[in-house]
Amino acid sequence: QVRLVESGGGPVQAGGSLRLSCAASGLTFSSYHMGWFRQTPGKEREFVVVPTWSGANTDYTNAVKGRFTIARDNAKNTVYLQMNSLKLEDTAVYYCAADLSLRNLRSGAARLWGQGTQVTVSS
Repeated sequence: QVRLVESGGGPVQAGGSLRLSCAASGLTFSSYHMGWFRQTPGKEREFVVVPTWSGANTDYTNAVKGRFTIARDNAKNTVYLQMNSLKLEDTAVYYCAADLSLRNLRSGAARLWGQGTQVTVSS
């Protein structure tokens, strides 16, 4: 069974840090493009970080540039999102996504999604 399972969310004070993890199973992890998205109530899901079209680098949404960093460990079938200097507006449910197609991932139409992990930033 193919699964993506996020963890690491929770409450945090503004200015603090969290590291989210997304563990994949049932797939050839190294073949998949991975990204992170987030969603707040009443808003559409938005991308946080996805690979560039070349696949060699990453695109971060402007709101998190310089604060968030994606990393993947193919040996552990896991992708991480290090979130520093958290702000109130970072409060959201964070989802990891995977697809063999970079186009699908970048468009938000990835085939595989985790269940999400809640991040709540308070003042």
